[in-house]
Amino acid sequence: MTDHLEQSRRDFLAASALGLLGMATLRFSDSELLYVGTYTEGGRTDGIYLVRFDTRSGELRQVGAVNAGENPSFLAIHPNGRVLYAVNEVEKRDGKATGGVSAFAIAGESGSLTRINEQSSEGGAPCYVSVDRRGRVVLVANYAGGNVALLPIQKAGGLAPATNVAQHQGTGPNAERQEAAHAHSIVTDPSNRFALSADLGIDRVMLYRLDAEGGELHHVESGDAHLRPGAGPRHLAFHPKLPLVFVANELDSTVTTLRFDGDRGALTPLATVSTLPAGWTGTNYPADIHIAMSGRTLYVSNRGHNSIAVFSVAPATGVLALLQTIPTEGDWPRNFSLDPTGRWLLVANQKSGSVVVFARDRDSGRLTLTQRRLALPSPVCLRFRAHAGVTA
Repeated sequence: MTDHLEQSRRDFLAASALGLLGMATLRFSDSELLYVGTYTEGGRTDGIYLVRFDTRSGELRQVGAVNAGENPSFLAIHPNGRVLYAVNEVEKRDGKATGGVSAFAIAGESGSLTRINEQSSEGGAPCYVSVDRRGRVVLVANYAGGNVALLPIQKAGGLAPATNVAQHQGTGPNAERQEAAHAHSIVTDPSNRFALSADLGIDRVMLYRLDAEGGELHHVESGDAHLRPGAGPRHLAFHPKLPLVFVANELDSTVTTLRFDGDRGALTPLATVSTLPAGWTGTNYPADIHIAMSGRTLYVSNRGHNSIAVFSVAPATGVLALLQTIPTEGDWPRNFSLDPTGRWLLVANQKSGSVVVFARDRDSGRLTLTQRRLALPSPVCLRFRAHAGVTA
């Protein structure tokens, strides 16, 4: 495995250097603005919450909320930090089998949101949105529609209608969850030449060549990663230094490591490990996955076991080893985020309605529970404004 990685390490590092430099040179204040996407259950109108996070104490304080339409569950921020995009995760919109995608201007000092416009997601139940690394297009994964869509970004940050919709096809062995394709995420690679989409329904990570100027996604079928039957790939995380992609698999509680060849456009499965401690046999569905900027620690949220799984990442090979599974002190930990300083990890417990703060050891990557938390209804997605342009 090491030999294969060494062949493409230098090219991968060169391709990702710009993105890493942008992250490394961010200037952090003692207070960071956090946006929280939610499900608007029970007729609630406020959908996106604005929260101030104190990076010294770990304290959370709600400072605003905005009506962003129904179920603004997943969020992304433009690389310029001035526009936020949110899916509206519904299966029907204006009588059609589609959800929506909304664009909001971000005010300079306060971070408050003002709607710019919205467009159809071109598929039911959009569950993921990202922005390409140059800020030219928005990419959306439609879970019920089983497709991914590309929407060009206009000069003021608003969205034009989709110019490309790529329909996934197939089924998997889980009759209840894999009766059809279910696109669950889409992100661009560090070079911004490719887009990867994890499809839970067909056990595949789809590889697309991105043409942002032309507004097109071109499927590189020979480059797709075929995961083991019933895995249910959901979210992806790129290693910051090695040509590797880590995939959180929702249906079998595992993480799969893929080798990514950016020269020829190909994904190759290398290894798969469990997100659960040995001997645990309950029902569990991993949700989110992130890797520390150092590349030494990987995190995955477990819904059911209600924990964050912490993995060490071998520096030369990327091999994973489970270090810790720590309870999230809430029910159904959906998405989570490392704060911009790397000192904290915040978790959105969807069913128990809380955002919980963990202290993070920046050397070992291990987590420690704090007493800091904030009650919010059905939190799903956490996005720091300082992470503008981060795709995953």
